[in-house]
Amino acid sequence: MTPPVDAELVRQALDVANLALRSDDVPIGAVVVDADGRELARACNAREALGDPTAHAEILALREAAAVLGSWRLDGCTLAATVEPCTMCAGAITLARVSRVVFGAWEPRTGAAGSLWDVLRDRRLTHRPEVVGGVLAPECAALLESFFAAHRP
Repeated sequence: MTPPVDAELVRQALDVANLALRSDDVPIGAVVVDADGRELARACNAREALGDPTAHAEILALREAAAVLGSWRLDGCTLAATVEPCTMCAGAITLARVSRVVFGAWEPRTGAAGSLWDVLRDRRLTHRPEVVGGVLAPECAALLESFFAAHRP
């Protein structure tokens, strides 16, 4: 059973994911909270808006959270995202020392938190966050499915 806090974090990430639609970006959202549950950052995909291939929601949220804390170390923080992080995002999450990752939809083509790869829990790495996947997965997947249905013939 999903803890209510995790579901609420993914709901917040869903809210911010919808903002990506304004710039025709893939609607993925991320939220970072500290150990007390205080929101540090939120972001949506902005690759189209910024013309930046690294402007994934998770990367942008990590950058903002680090700026708020004044440190690249996000020990004790939780990152919640609407979709399983890719390898780039999983690497950044690991390097930032995020303590927990909570996400909605699994991504079998690019996921790096258990689907295609499991970067976040790779025992060869010095830091491995707790990972909780599939939180509000149907809602998160539906948002992506409706976006891609409108963008792909």
